[in-house]
Amino acid sequence: MKINVQDLACNTGILKAGQQIYLSGTIFTARDTAHARIVNIINSGGKSHFELEGSAIYYCGPSPAKPGQAIGACGPTTSARMDVFTPKILEKGVKILIGKGARKDFVVDSIKKHKAVYLAATGGVAALLSKTVKKAETIAFEDLGPEAVYKLEVEDIPLIVAVDSEGNDIFKRQKLGS
Repeated sequence: MKINVQDLACNTGILKAGQQIYLSGTIFTARDTAHARIVNIINSGGKSHFELEGSAIYYCGPSPAKPGQAIGACGPTTSARMDVFTPKILEKGVKILIGKGARKDFVVDSIKKHKAVYLAATGGVAALLSKTVKKAETIAFEDLGPEAVYKLEVEDIPLIVAVDSEGNDIFKRQKLGS
């Protein structure tokens, strides 16, 4: 299924855990240090460097672009490192989380509560994923280098629905024959 970020953010309920999708539109990168800074800004009453309401955050720290490319390799990082920050980010309206690996139960509960989705990107194919990025710009925390927040325009990035808006989690599914 092909879907754009804005349409998905408005209706996360159309996806089911295990489904493969191709996502297009604007997404923002943020890893653990950027998440900590964003949450500190929120907790101190400040405003994030980008609109959190209805947004998509990709747990990624891209490498520098080579000539003629929008971005260097941009594979997912382990999502569990963002777990402590995720409920606060979801409270502020983020609807789409993208990373790799399982999430803790309290994060899955928060995804369900806020009608968000967690999408898994395939690890180990960072160079291939970079081909879906059409435009990239640093928008916050430049001092973090590759872990700064980037605004990416992506086209048909392949993802799997890992946790849907009802809390169904592909990492919790029972194996056949168990």
